[in-house]
Amino acid sequence: MSQKNMLSNTDKKSPRFVFDKANYQLFLLSIAIVVIGFLLMMGQEDIYSFTKLTVAPIVIVLGFAVGFIAILYKPKNS
Repeated sequence: MSQKNMLSNTDKKSPRFVFDKANYQLFLLSIAIVVIGFLLMMGQEDIYSFTKLTVAPIVIVLGFAVGFIAILYKPKNS
C-alpha cells in the first residue's frame, strides 16, 4: 500500500525547466548585444575606422560574456 502511495506522489511532480525566466532574459539580451556588435562592424564607412576595429569587437565580447553569465546565473529564490 505504501509503495502505491509513493508512486502516485512521484507521478505528480511537474517538470521543471533547466533555466529560469531571468536566465532566458539574460540570454536574449546577450544575443541582442552580439547582433549590435556585428551591425557596428558592418557599417559603410572606412574599413579601418575606430568603430570597426575597436568598439565592435569589444561589444561582441561583452555580448558573449553576458551569455556566459546567463548560463551560470542561478536565481536566489530557487
